[in-house]
Amino acid sequence: MGQLFSSESVTEGHPDKFADFVSDSVLDAALEQDSEARVACEVLVKTRLAVFAGEITTKARLNYEEILRAAAAHVGYHADCGFDAAHCQLVLAIDAQSEDIAAGVNIGEGLDQDQGAGDQGLMFGFACDETPELMPLPIALAHRLTRRLSDVRKDKTLPWLRADGKSQVTVEYDERGQVERLATVVLSTQHAADIGHAQLEGAVRAEVLDAVLPAHLVDDRTRILVNPTGRFVIGGPEGDAGLTGRKIIVDTYGGMARHGGGAFSGKDASKVDRSAAYFARYVARQIVAAGLARRCEVQLAYAIGVAEPVGVYVTTFGTGLLDDAALGVLVREHFDFKPRAIIEALGLKRPIFRPTAAYGHFGRTDVALPWEGSEHVEALRALAHAQVGRRASESMVQARAAC
Repeated sequence: MGQLFSSESVTEGHPDKFADFVSDSVLDAALEQDSEARVACEVLVKTRLAVFAGEITTKARLNYEEILRAAAAHVGYHADCGFDAAHCQLVLAIDAQSEDIAAGVNIGEGLDQDQGAGDQGLMFGFACDETPELMPLPIALAHRLTRRLSDVRKDKTLPWLRADGKSQVTVEYDERGQVERLATVVLSTQHAADIGHAQLEGAVRAEVLDAVLPAHLVDDRTRILVNPTGRFVIGGPEGDAGLTGRKIIVDTYGGMARHGGGAFSGKDASKVDRSAAYFARYVARQIVAAGLARRCEVQLAYAIGVAEPVGVYVTTFGTGLLDDAALGVLVREHFDFKPRAIIEALGLKRPIFRPTAAYGHFGRTDVALPWEGSEHVEALRALAHAQVGRRASESMVQARAAC
């Protein structure tokens, strides 16, 4: 047996993802009225309770009750399905952004004078050639399964499904690190109380699993588990409290790459936890798309109030056309990693964040996200090949001199 690696995803109706969606709905609502809004909004949801907490500085007028109700309708919550937005207690604990932090972020203020990072921290971006979207296969399949669960619920193919659900995909890799087969797939979905397990399993296999899983990776040893407890009626915030930022591995690379620890949802782009993680993915993705490596991870690190990153680290795990040090130099010369430059390059003052709250922030094919672009592929390829050619010429000169 080869090496086994697992990743999970959750549906938009999972309580943590609902909290993420509400937080990003607050952010987008602010950006729709005020592109300079500073937002750090976290949400806690339970059966009859929604708590909004954080720091928001904006000219926008935000109706939190309206935002909550729209979010609940979007994911499919209603009174008998885990959360009733129309009849829950709403608690607001929102302050303005600290003036001390704002001084380090505002252009022309603070010691740096440029727009500094909103906090210290480290962020990772990753890409690999396992899938067309340049994501690891386990998390890519896990997201496809949960998105399909939501699709067949919303289009009434399986009208008795409910909003909450989870998937987990275990992929077997051979000794060269190549995908070999699917070892185990777990799919759990909330459902109406009058649906039995046999009916649910048959329908979910036909409409979700068979529609998503690559047939050539499924064999007679692949283990498929559908609602392995046998029953999943109580879900959403009724079954478990939801909190913004609690699914950071689902949001990124399914554990295949490292993570700096910062969550994304509810944060505007002045927070490098979000914007720099997006830009690190942007860089890593283009390196792989350019054929300069089969796998690439980029780490960025920042000090609060300082524009230039304190660290830029690139590794290709031995798969690079150039060695990692040379590729790191090329990346630092070609890309501007200052927060203001990242925001401008990716257009991050727009209200584009709601769709990222579920099914991952990276490798999305269902929505156009600027950090999934390929604008620098040709330039990177040309620079790398020029460096390879230069090094080859230098080696030949040295070899002739030695003779």
